[in-house]
Amino acid sequence: MTSDTVVGGFKDMGLSAAVMRAVQDMGFEEPSPIQAQTIPTIMEGRDLIGQAQTGTGKTAAFGIPIVERIDHRSRRVQALVLAPTRELAVQVAEELTKIGRHTVLRVLPIFGGQSYDRQIRALEHGVQVAIGTPGRVIDHIHRGTLKLDQVRMVVLDEADEMLDMGFIEDVEFILQQLPEERQTLLFSATVPPPIARLAQRYLHDPAHVVINPERLTVPQTEQWYYEVREHEKAETLSRVLDVEGAERAIVFCRTKRRVDELTEALQARGYSSEALHGDLNQTQRLRVLKRFKDGSTEILVATDVAARGLDIENVTHVVNYDLPQELEGYVHRIGRTGRAGRSGTAISMVHPKELRQIRMMERVLRIHIARRPVPSPADVAEKQREALRARLAEEIERGVLPEYREVALELADDYDSVDVAAAALRLLNDRGRETKETATFGDTGAERGMVRIFMSLGRIDRVGPSDIVRGIAEASGIAGSVIGLIDIYDRFTFVEVPVDVAEKVLGSQQHLSIRGKPVNMEPARPREESVGRPRI
Repeated sequence: MTSDTVVGGFKDMGLSAAVMRAVQDMGFEEPSPIQAQTIPTIMEGRDLIGQAQTGTGKTAAFGIPIVERIDHRSRRVQALVLAPTRELAVQVAEELTKIGRHTVLRVLPIFGGQSYDRQIRALEHGVQVAIGTPGRVIDHIHRGTLKLDQVRMVVLDEADEMLDMGFIEDVEFILQQLPEERQTLLFSATVPPPIARLAQRYLHDPAHVVINPERLTVPQTEQWYYEVREHEKAETLSRVLDVEGAERAIVFCRTKRRVDELTEALQARGYSSEALHGDLNQTQRLRVLKRFKDGSTEILVATDVAARGLDIENVTHVVNYDLPQELEGYVHRIGRTGRAGRSGTAISMVHPKELRQIRMMERVLRIHIARRPVPSPADVAEKQREALRARLAEEIERGVLPEYREVALELADDYDSVDVAAAALRLLNDRGRETKETATFGDTGAERGMVRIFMSLGRIDRVGPSDIVRGIAEASGIAGSVIGLIDIYDRFTFVEVPVDVAEKVLGSQQHLSIRGKPVNMEPARPREESVGRPRI
């Protein structure tokens, strides 16, 4: 699947290059149902009632047409969005800012609890889109600081919630201050009689789009989340995978770039992981899925579109590294685990700004997503000790060979038996043995059990780690997840591969092509011969 087909649904809408670029930056691979059904209608200028739950992607459904239809040369308010809470007003403002990031769009959230002076200064400097709560918007109207005579579009977001909060009279007052010639968009999860009457009075021949949320159908899936900052996500995920002992996990990211970056980060930490996204052709996709199904790969890092239609049994964990933009996406993701009567686990990494989205998902889907503390290094160490104890207990149950018992008894005469056992465990963990790597290739400076290979291409060839991994895996037939550290220099690259596949990798040189360029490979010089070549 190419990038063109990935965002083809948005391209079919005739969006500008600036908005298309923003859509790609935001990781929208294809329109959500509410976006697909409303954006073309809104772009035509029609009034609209969009009946959809929060979390279905409706902010972009009206945000994209707003950015497309306003006059970016003007500094007057041309679009007004009314929201029931300050949190939603800020969220909508942030979303519109992202959509208009490649234009000169000026957006201002207007809500109570923030200084009037700051909002007034921003309005004086020029704002094209105002997003506000009804009470503060009315305050600015009375002060004469918010001019609405040039408003061409007005959005009532979560109208039923504004009704519940007693804002409908305020909303009507604001609508009465707007020009007659305008486009009015009303979005609401439900349309009770008061909202229907409001629409009848203030909307002209509106289109009506109804998106019914899917029901959660995986009751055996345990769900929880960790509240983490962006820079903490990779480390948190590593700890979670260790503590959970995830045997077969799918980790979902929002964009292809995030998938590649996270896959490389996991591989660098020693996890058996591979990427699945729209840039893989069908052959590559099938190869990745086969390795995941047969257990060669433990962690599959994927985008939603790439993972659509996957039929893989025994997935123990699903991790939302990035929350999906819509409720249906969440339901589809967690449905990958807990199949065929088995239990499963769904874990989400949630930024503090996304807590409102978690609460909304709980309310709409009628589920409970528990918050858990992030595992500490001590938690991970204890889990590893538990695993070691279980292995030892299993070995004892199998029966200890007589010669080992004799050695243990002899040592017990001179040392404490617990100290003897502890020393044996340390020796098992840190034993130094000459590996096949040293015997065959010499000391190439790689990690134990690995061989460092020199490759004749580097940064000037515009290659990245994912290109190296993909090229070697395809040419040699080894799993990309077993490839170790990769160091890319200007004109050459060092890559580490397991010693037991090193000869296979070197023997695949005639089939290896990365970004259309043939590549020469050879074992890196042993340490005593490496004078003049950069040490890694």
